[in-house]
Order: sequence, then C-alpha cells, then structure tokens
Amino acid sequence: MKIKNMQGNVIFTGIRDDLCGANLREADLRDADLREANLSYANLAGADLSGADLRYAALDCAKLNRANLQGATLRYACLRWANLTDANLRGTDLRAANLRGADLDGADLAGADLRETKIAFAE
Repeated sequence: MKIKNMQGNVIFTGIRDDLCGANLREADLRDADLREANLSYANLAGADLSGADLRYAALDCAKLNRANLQGATLRYACLRWANLTDANLRGTDLRAANLRGADLDGADLAGADLRETKIAFAE
C-alpha cells in the first residue's frame, strides 16, 4: 500500500494492517479501505479521510486533529483517547464506535450517526 500526501508525494509504503504509529500527516486517504487497520498512535493530523472505510479500525491515541472524516465509516472503530480537535465528522457513521476519552473540542458532528457510540470525557 502506498499513501500520498495532498501534494502527491509518497509518505508511506507498507502493509495496510500495520500502520501503528505511522506519520500520515495530511495524507490523501479519500475513500481508502482501512477496515480493521491498526492506526493506533498514528499521526493523521490534517489528513483527508473523507468517505474512507474504517470499520473495526484501531485508532487509539491517534492524532486526527483537523482531519476530514466527512462521510467516513467508523462503525465499531476504537478511538479511545484520540485527538479529534477541529475534525470534520459531518455525516460520519460512528455507530458503536468507542470514543472514550477522545478530544472532540471543535469537532463538527453535524449529521453524524452516534447510535450506540461510547463517549466519556476525561475530567
């Protein structure tokens, strides 16, 4: 799998399931198939994940600040302690996702499907 940034430069080459800790800042991942991928601790700040399929993906502690996740499928995804500050989550399928401890400050959740989603905020 090759992943490019918004300028078209290759920023990652490897196996889809092993993206733990990868630096994918500002990556172009529109409509990507990332089902069950391990993206824990990955830097996806400013990445375009619009329309991406992230069902069952592990995104624990991932940096998704300013990321575009509009229309993405995050059903059953684990986003514990993820940074989603100022992320675009409009129309995102977050059914049964785990957002415990996630930072959603400034995130746009308009039209997002949050049924059965686990959300608990840190004090």
